[in-house]
Amino acid sequence: MNAVINSPFLSRTVDMTHGAGGRASAQLIEAVFLKNLSNPFLRQGNDGSDIGPVAGRLVMTTDGHVISPLFFPGGDIGSLSVHGTINDLAVMGAKPICLSAAFIIEEGFSIDTLEAITSSMGRAARDIGVPIVTGDTKVVGRGQGDGVFITLTGLGSVPDGIRLSGDQAKPGDCILLSGTIGDHGIAIMSKRENLEFETEILSDSQPLHDLAAVMLDAVPGIRVMRDPTRGGLGATLNEIAHQSRVGMSLIERDIPVRQEVRAACELLGIDPLNVANEGKLIAICAPEDGEKLLALMRAHSKGKDAAMIGTVTADDDCLIRMKTGFGGSRVVDWIAGEQLPRIC
Repeated sequence: MNAVINSPFLSRTVDMTHGAGGRASAQLIEAVFLKNLSNPFLRQGNDGSDIGPVAGRLVMTTDGHVISPLFFPGGDIGSLSVHGTINDLAVMGAKPICLSAAFIIEEGFSIDTLEAITSSMGRAARDIGVPIVTGDTKVVGRGQGDGVFITLTGLGSVPDGIRLSGDQAKPGDCILLSGTIGDHGIAIMSKRENLEFETEILSDSQPLHDLAAVMLDAVPGIRVMRDPTRGGLGATLNEIAHQSRVGMSLIERDIPVRQEVRAACELLGIDPLNVANEGKLIAICAPEDGEKLLALMRAHSKGKDAAMIGTVTADDDCLIRMKTGFGGSRVVDWIAGEQLPRIC
């Protein structure tokens, strides 16, 4: 790497020539992106990538990442971008096939930091077994990009017999959650605000394709899966309720929240139901499948803290009602505005 950095075309920071399409651009791509993300598809070197024929129904997703800070307890923008995109495919019931990456980099951004990010991306993609097959890089002027923004597009295939959609929840269905909520958002906030707790709070950023596959193999009739990222559990359940034109009844004591996350939320004056997650999924299934699916989730390392948190109800107003720990009831509504900006 140092030999390339010391060339006249590649300094230790990104400049406008790296986005101009000339020799400096080629050297940046070779020294950073191809070095860390290399695979036979990416090495084709064309404007796109020929991935060959694909079986099953195709699913595509795009996910932009503008997180601050770029490195946080439990992850970084590189691995997070891969995990987030894979999870969007997973909750559609899709097996990931490939990824495409686009980088918008601010002039003056550290080459060493860029390499650390792409190295993390490469490891995450290889661990999952999905290649980043094509991409694009743009450089913007100082003050126009805040370091680096990453957008990933994912392509996956859904096998016959699987159809997951937010409009399929029915009254009486069980609502399951794969683990504790709020870990990611509070990990970001603690780093950003220099908050210290007795136990370090780590982001839950992780890929969920393997957990989703196990669940769908055993219960192919699962109606809905979602990953509760921005807006947290509350926003995601409201989205599903409005898509399906149903209500939901939750039990607060059954929703898993780490004690340190709960304490941090109380300190910051925020509701853990509204805090972003990056490694959890929601599943809604028929009542006769609920206990079986819960047991399967708990038997998997990424679902060991899974819980059944409520049921779907008939409600033309599409309200989410929750029985509180004090025995009362409250409505879990959409949050107003951006509670934790730049979180994913």
